[in-house]
Amino acid sequence: MRIVTWTIRFVLFLLLAAFAAKNIDSVPLKFYFGLELTAPLIVMLLGFFAAGALFGVLALVGTVLRQRREISLLKRQGDAVQPVPPPPPF
Repeated sequence: MRIVTWTIRFVLFLLLAAFAAKNIDSVPLKFYFGLELTAPLIVMLLGFFAAGALFGVLALVGTVLRQRREISLLKRQGDAVQPVPPPPPF
């Protein structure tokens, strides 16, 4: 199974490397007030992909922290409850 996984990863890497090699043309990114950034297209795509992933992670931080707080509260409440002894055998 490991060979199949590594083969898929290698093929995906080759496809992405070929995509990057085909998109090396410089493209301008125009901002307000006449500001402009020129970089290869693949750098722009990678940058915006990374920024989107970062914003996605940041959007989940509040939810994760709230769930961790709730889990710790429930664990503390569970420790305070006395365990019920098992019923005696017949």
